[in-house]
Amino acid sequence: MTSISPLNNVHLVGDHGNFKNKNPDEIINIKELKNFKIFQIVKFKKNKKNINDYKLSGLDFPDKLKVSENKDARILWMGPNNWLIISNSSNLFQEISKNLSNVEFAITDLSHSKAIIELSGKSVREVLKKGCPINFNDINKNESINSIFNGIAITLDFINDKPDKIRVMCLRSFGESLYHSITDASLEFGYKAI
Repeated sequence: MTSISPLNNVHLVGDHGNFKNKNPDEIINIKELKNFKIFQIVKFKKNKKNINDYKLSGLDFPDKLKVSENKDARILWMGPNNWLIISNSSNLFQEISKNLSNVEFAITDLSHSKAIIELSGKSVREVLKKGCPINFNDINKNESINSIFNGIAITLDFINDKPDKIRVMCLRSFGESLYHSITDASLEFGYKAI
């Protein structure tokens, strides 16, 4: 079975907006991330074990808007006893099954239900400020937050801060609308769709 990406019909590779006569580091790079495995992990209330007793791919389960990462996976804190695991490893489900019991955790595969847009460049925070009500000055590398962008529920994953690299995730059904909103907000700075 062939997987069709959520942004297959709208992501047009090339330069757009106010990109002329600008250095490449001044232009925002926008790309769709495809073929990532995404699992939601929720600890059951009846599970009285401390979350610090669990590890996944050698990573701790973070708390309070933090992200744990290594070369294989990122674990995003989504709320009390709730995490997203994102990886491009095809063995992620086997790793989860080996380390987490479905009696102690609700494990849900969200891999085909999310659209992921990665933005990088100097003006990424300025673009996101146009549609998102959070204070971007208080957010740093390896933090995540749930918010909205022009009315669309999103999860922001801050990958890097020099230069900024931020992943924006939403439900697949809102992917095209989110993409149009982000690219419209990026036209002023110029962007390269890669």
